[in-house]
Amino acid sequence: MRGREEQDDTRQDSRRPVGGPAGDRYRIVIEPLTGRVTARFAGTTLAETTDAKILHETNLPSVIFVPRGDVAMDHLRPIDLQTFCPFKGNATHWRLTLGGRTVTPAAWSYETPLSEADGIAGHIAFYPAAVEQWTRDGETLHAMTPLRTERHPLTDWLLLSAGAAASPEALTEQLGQQLVAAGVPLWRLSVAIWTLHPQLAGTGYTWRGDRDGVAQIYTPHGALESPQYLNSPVKFVTDGLGGVRQRLDTGAPRYPFPVMNDLKAEGATDYVAMPLPFSDGSIHSMTLTSRDPDGFSTADLGMVFENSVVISRLYEVHTLRANTAVLLNTYLGKRTGARVREGQTRRGDGERLRAVIFMADLRGSTALAERLSREDYLDVLSCFFDCTATPVTERGGEVLKLIGDAVLAIFPLPDAIDATAAEAAAATVCRRAHTAARDSLRRIETANRTGGLKAEIRCAVALHLGELTYGNVGSRDRLDFTIVGTAVNETARLDAVAKKLDEPAVYSGDVGRHLGEAARSLGHHALPGVGREIEIFVPVG
Repeated sequence: MRGREEQDDTRQDSRRPVGGPAGDRYRIVIEPLTGRVTARFAGTTLAETTDAKILHETNLPSVIFVPRGDVAMDHLRPIDLQTFCPFKGNATHWRLTLGGRTVTPAAWSYETPLSEADGIAGHIAFYPAAVEQWTRDGETLHAMTPLRTERHPLTDWLLLSAGAAASPEALTEQLGQQLVAAGVPLWRLSVAIWTLHPQLAGTGYTWRGDRDGVAQIYTPHGALESPQYLNSPVKFVTDGLGGVRQRLDTGAPRYPFPVMNDLKAEGATDYVAMPLPFSDGSIHSMTLTSRDPDGFSTADLGMVFENSVVISRLYEVHTLRANTAVLLNTYLGKRTGARVREGQTRRGDGERLRAVIFMADLRGSTALAERLSREDYLDVLSCFFDCTATPVTERGGEVLKLIGDAVLAIFPLPDAIDATAAEAAAATVCRRAHTAARDSLRRIETANRTGGLKAEIRCAVALHLGELTYGNVGSRDRLDFTIVGTAVNETARLDAVAKKLDEPAVYSGDVGRHLGEAARSLGHHALPGVGREIEIFVPVG
């Protein structure tokens, strides 16, 4: 992180650029600032030195660095903030308390700078808010014009074309290719993004110049406790500790991460891990690895670092889109989530359809909640949902709701052009729903035998075929995308009949008659609160 300081408006013509000819590439220049330089705050001298240095960096304000021995350190305290520059290193930050005022952050230093910034080792720089006046030999210092460079082709691509990438995989592949085309000696590019997903903590995308395509790596939540993750550059970066820069072919490693040994064994010479901050404050990461004998230059990394905010935003757009889809599918279901994404967000939006309605209810849930601890009851409930909801989705059904201790789902019937086709479609869908019901009961039996639960799961499943309305209902600003109609009410009553008959599963006649020998009739029974009797079937075998 670099602060904007008011600096001297003269420079020495002898400055030697780092990383390329003057004016055409990203560079940093460190030079002495002659004279007695003083920084004052709240009427007090904060720093005074005759050994100041000034750091010039492409497209950024120049910065004065003062030797620590010439700073009034009694007024500064370290804070828990660390930022990263790929050619200067990780910066430590400080708070200033002086004259009854506090500035946070107020200053920063590179305690162990990288080789390109050795000249500012042991020096401290100040944010503008921490210095009310800079003087040199008693004269006020004025702001300097930053080093300038023409806009780089990578920047043009990021601003004009990268947004057309259809996926994060495509973006990663194109970014790797663009960096190589720009002359960066890149061999491997990897981006790690945290996600909102019920099974996954994050997703990684890795491009290599010697392979086709992009490898996608999924990180389950449990992997965050593994030694591989705990001792990785990704954790270091996303914990807000700055970034990592490590030559892999010289000397003892500063950062002994195991992945660096793996990359070194494949011929890697230089490794950089830098943060990709999203607008919500979360920190993701990008790593670049080179096989070039000279590794990355300041110009190479400066170009990437200067564009890192744009790169972050591009990945953030893809991440938000993916998170939205996952969350809608997770909480609403794939069919319902897709309709919401397509714009069906107004009260009354929806459709009429025919479907097999699936309802599974946990028996005795009130007694279980009273008898079991909260954790044990949630284990039973989660196991019940796993056993009943999963078979539905595996057979093309849509789980609409987990209602306390019940599952409500549908198996929609496709549109048919004639009565014969409609009858065939209904038979097919009824058989799928029946298979899901049977599978649910088998899974519950298995869980009761081997699941290690504190109580036995008992369940009632009801299937009913009918017409319903599928869409948005609710108040003006709180909607529920669900199913309503007589058939839905009848399914709930059918579920009550299953409990009364002590049957694990019951089907209405409209379902049972499509199953042939797979179901048998129990005769006609009244549905509570409906006022009519319907034929009840139970599965056979």
